[in-house]
Amino acid sequence: MLTKADDYPIHQLPEPIATAGTDRNFYDRYFFNGYTPDGSLFFAVALGVYPHLNVMDAAISVIADGVQHNLRASRLLKMERMDTTVGPIAVEVIEPLKRLRVRVSDNEHGIKADILFKARARAVEEPRFTYRQGPRTLLDYTRLTQNGSYEGWIDVKGKRIAIDSKVVGTRDRSWGVRPIGLSDPQAVAPPRVPQFYWLWSPLNFEDRFMLYHNNADATGRPWNTASVLGELGDAEPMHMQACSSKIVFKPGTRHAKSATIETTDANGKNWRVELTPKFHWYMSGVGYGHPEWGHGHYKGENALGYDSYVTADVNENDLKFLHIQAFVTAKLQGPGIERSGVGVLEQLIIGPHAPSGFKEILDLAP
Repeated sequence: MLTKADDYPIHQLPEPIATAGTDRNFYDRYFFNGYTPDGSLFFAVALGVYPHLNVMDAAISVIADGVQHNLRASRLLKMERMDTTVGPIAVEVIEPLKRLRVRVSDNEHGIKADILFKARARAVEEPRFTYRQGPRTLLDYTRLTQNGSYEGWIDVKGKRIAIDSKVVGTRDRSWGVRPIGLSDPQAVAPPRVPQFYWLWSPLNFEDRFMLYHNNADATGRPWNTASVLGELGDAEPMHMQACSSKIVFKPGTRHAKSATIETTDANGKNWRVELTPKFHWYMSGVGYGHPEWGHGHYKGENALGYDSYVTADVNENDLKFLHIQAFVTAKLQGPGIERSGVGVLEQLIIGPHAPSGFKEILDLAP
């Protein structure tokens, strides 16, 4: 089947763009987050394309006045990947790698928006994520990450929130293979305890940005980790030679009370960031781990859903709320440099992780 995308010189396979190889778990995804420096506003937007499931979904999630509002939409893709609109939610590329626009039109749930993302720095290609359990490939994808600022507005239940360039954040684009839609009914043989350790921390400072991520196995050995420190504008960022992190956990949880990131640059100079979480945004708001609105789930021709919760009342040990982005303040120290900024520390920690003291699927910090 030919689609609009076939008129662009972007083919990667000797077949129409409507298909993407043979893996049913192929996906293509946008993600944005943004926040005021004081954390009084936090929002996130996601849009996912699942060519072999013939589904596209999207969501916007906003924390305002201590309440997280979640608007989610899903539709049949009909094999047309260029129409990035799902119900009232749309993502538009204005200028590739520079400016993107998110719009949420009028809907019955009272969440509307018109937001322009503007790059503060170059997009960074992260190392390719390839993760196998025995012979089975669970993850195989590429992601770019880019820090930016926002302009526009969000309307929550009739309350208009203006967004100016002081609202900063991060967007990412990822594509490849990860579990989507319904899970595979036949688990990896032999059965094993689920294990996944994931940290992602994009940070914004007045004149620079920092990125850090870590995927690690049960022993604590990273199988994919990297850190980048860059100045604003079109300057080439520094890719660190080494990086590591340490978390002090909140008692009775798997979430950070505080965290530190330590890196070494190409010149052998050391950098350190101290992170202090202030509150959590729960990623099920845009589908991550949601039992009904998980990514790629078939919801029919068109579907729209909404829920909300007071963030202070959430049971953060509920599996649905385990995957978070903590809004953090950040103190950066390097050779002759000290900066204060804000950002997020994304956390998803399931199963054993020896450095953290976790031995079971969901045992908690003492």
